[in-house]
Amino acid sequence: MLRRAMLAALLAAPAIALAQPGVDQPQARLPTEPLVILTRDGRRLTFTVEMAIRPEQQMIGLMFRPEVKDDEGMLFDWGSPRESSMWMRNTISSLDMVFIAEDGRIHRIAERTVPQSLATVSSHGPVRATLELAAGVTERMNIRVGDRVLHPLFGTGP
Repeated sequence: MLRRAMLAALLAAPAIALAQPGVDQPQARLPTEPLVILTRDGRRLTFTVEMAIRPEQQMIGLMFRPEVKDDEGMLFDWGSPRESSMWMRNTISSLDMVFIAEDGRIHRIAERTVPQSLATVSSHGPVRATLELAAGVTERMNIRVGDRVLHPLFGTGP
């Protein structure tokens, strides 16, 4: 009898984990702010980004979102410079990940990340924030390492 109860508990554990809020569905839209990327050729590209500030918001991110529009994204504020390691677990849309240094310069871009992948996507150095955009946006808009992100998080405004 004890063995049967233990087996039932083990089998129920994954279902319980999936039933937790945010684990099996997208989180509600987070507060948004304008963000501008100033390219090396002087173009100002404007985005509306959801602000992922708290750890629980950052953990869920854009999971389960069916699409991300080309002029939208999510900005993950790490609070201070650190290595940023992301993954695509439960993320069903491919994304471009833009890793941003404390001064607002783009440090690294990981283009067209693989949906549902558990592979780590790393900043390869300390960054203040990570910006997730729709896959292909950085290529189509010619956003490159060294371009500048204008946002109050980096001491600049759009």
